[in-house]
Amino acid sequence: MDADTSTGDGGTGGGDPAEPPASGAQPSPGATTGKPSRKGSRRFPSVTRDTARPEGGGRAASGASPAPARQWPLLTVLGATGLGLLLVSVDLFRVGLIIIGLALLAGGVLRWMLPSVGMLAVRSRFTDITTYGVLGVLIVLLALVAQPKPWLDIPFLEDAVRFTVR
Repeated sequence: MDADTSTGDGGTGGGDPAEPPASGAQPSPGATTGKPSRKGSRRFPSVTRDTARPEGGGRAASGASPAPARQWPLLTVLGATGLGLLLVSVDLFRVGLIIIGLALLAGGVLRWMLPSVGMLAVRSRFTDITTYGVLGVLIVLLALVAQPKPWLDIPFLEDAVRFTVR
């Protein structure tokens, strides 16, 4: 059998590494120096080594302070939320829910005003402020219009509920 036909490339000799590349083809970066190419892959790594800290996710107090003092913004929001849940559990649901909503609004204000808020920073600053603000406002509004005897009367809301419940 002939050597040219045994390569399976039709006798063109394309498998020879010493042959120059075809017209228009670019040689690989390591082909001229003889060193292997170290060009990185464009794929995401299979193992994540580290994640970026959210903007403003540093300590709220110096490193010499004890751990609770470094996380005072988060502890303030959690403490107010805990107080609100305690009030809800003793049948002061409206006052408790308003305190929970105000705690979330305070978390949004803390995230906006302070450069570093510790673990209160979960996502980007804009996303945190928007999330805390929207949830806080909704919880406060729902607590104000809750039945029986709502503290806030919204006329079109009553019509909409009657229309959908009929």
